[in-house]
Amino acid sequence: MITVDPVRWGGAAAAVAAYAGMCLALLRARRAVHKDSGGGKADWLVAYASQTGTGEALAEHTVATLRTGGLAARAISVEHLDQATLRGAARILFIASTYGEGDAPDSAARLARLLAQPGMALGQLHYAVLALGDSSYANYCGFGRRLDAALRQCGAQALFERVEVDRGRSAAIEAWQHHLSHLAGTSDAPDWSAPGYGDWRIAARRLLNPGSAGAPVYRIDLLPAAGPLPAWEAGDLVQVSAPGDPDYPREYSIASTMAEGRLSLLVRLHAREDGTLGMASGWLCREAQEDAPLLLRVRQHSRFRIGENAARPLILIGNGTGIGGLRAHLQSRADAGRARNWLVFGERQAAHDDFCAADIAAWRQAGMLEAVSLVFSRDGGSERYVQHALAAQAARLRAWVADGAAIYVCGSLQGMAGAVHATLETVLGSDTVAMLDESGRYRRDVY
Repeated sequence: MITVDPVRWGGAAAAVAAYAGMCLALLRARRAVHKDSGGGKADWLVAYASQTGTGEALAEHTVATLRTGGLAARAISVEHLDQATLRGAARILFIASTYGEGDAPDSAARLARLLAQPGMALGQLHYAVLALGDSSYANYCGFGRRLDAALRQCGAQALFERVEVDRGRSAAIEAWQHHLSHLAGTSDAPDWSAPGYGDWRIAARRLLNPGSAGAPVYRIDLLPAAGPLPAWEAGDLVQVSAPGDPDYPREYSIASTMAEGRLSLLVRLHAREDGTLGMASGWLCREAQEDAPLLLRVRQHSRFRIGENAARPLILIGNGTGIGGLRAHLQSRADAGRARNWLVFGERQAAHDDFCAADIAAWRQAGMLEAVSLVFSRDGGSERYVQHALAAQAARLRAWVADGAAIYVCGSLQGMAGAVHATLETVLGSDTVAMLDESGRYRRDVY
C-alpha cells in the first residue's frame, strides 16, 4: 500500500481538468445506463471497506441516490474487487472506514495488495473517496487517505476531492450527498437519516470481576422501555448515546441472543488519568439508575455475523470484554445444536476474571463446546496470552482449519488482535490466512 499522504489539487488548471473529467464521466454514464437492480452489470460501483457496518450502510444510501437519477449502480465490498474488476471499471465510489490508529478494515487487505502491485495502471478509472474516521486519533482517516493516494499513484482520476467524515458528522455526509446529487443530476435524494434511538432501561447490572487487578467489568442487561425486543443476530452491535455526549455514540458487542429475552453487554469501566469516568462506560456501569431512560439502537454488523459459516466448525478467539461478542455466537450455536466449537480466551486471573465461567461450564456439559483454551496472564505459566495458547495448539489449529473451520476474533485491537494474526500466519501460513480472510472464514470485531 502506498504510504505517502495525498496532495490537494493545485491551481485552476487542475480544478478545470477535474471538473471536465467529472462531466465526461457523467455523460458517458447517462448514455450507457443499464437499469440494474443490484446484482448484475452496473456503470457505477460503490465499493465499501467497513469494519462495523457504517461504511456498508453509507454505500447502500449512495447506491440509492445514484439510482434516483437513473444511473445503474450497485454496492460491493472491497474484498470482492479483483484486478479484472479494477481495470475494467470506469467509475467506482469508495467508502473507506478507518479504525484505530489509521488501520484499514480487515476486508481491505486484498485491495491494498492489488493497488501495491508494480505496474498497476488504472488510467481508465474515475473515482471518489468518502473517508470515515475519528479525529481523536493521530492518523485521522488514515486508510481513506492512503487509498486516495494509491489510486492517484495508479493513474486513476478523482471526480472530486476526498470527503472526510469525523465521527459521522452530518456536514461532511451532506457534502458527499451534494456531490452524488450532481453526478446523478437530481435533487430528489432519498433520506439518509440513521434509525432513531429507542428508549431502554437497565434491567440488571452485575460486577463480574470483584477483586480483579484490572478495571471493573460489568454485565448489563437491557430491555426496551416499552414494546418487544428489536431483532438482532449474534455478532451485531449496539450504539449507546451517553447523556453528556449525545453526538458521539459508543458501540458495544451484543453478548446475548434474542432467545434469552434480554440484550446484554459486557462493559469495562474506563477511568481517565484524573480519575473521572468515561462518558459512556461511567454512565452504564455506575451513574445510570435502574429504570432510568437510556438511548440505544441496534446496529447490524454483517461482517461478524455467522452467515455462510453456520455449518462450519468455529474457532472463537478473544480477550477481556471481547468474550461478550463470542458469547453470543456460542449461545446461538448451542441453541442450534452446533457442537464443533473451540474457545480460546485470555484475561488476568482465573480467580477474578473468568467472566463467563458458568456459561462455559454449561456449554461443555451439554456437549456444545468441544475444546476450551483459557489463559490468564497473572497466573504464571508459559501460555500467558491467547496467541501463546494458539501456538501451543498448532496441530489442532491446522487440523480444524483443514476441516473447514472459520475463525472469529473479538477483543483488543492493540496487542491481542495483531499478535493473534501473526500467530495464525506463523502456524497456517500467510497465504492460508489471506484465503480465510477473502473467503469470509476469518472475521474480526476488534476495538
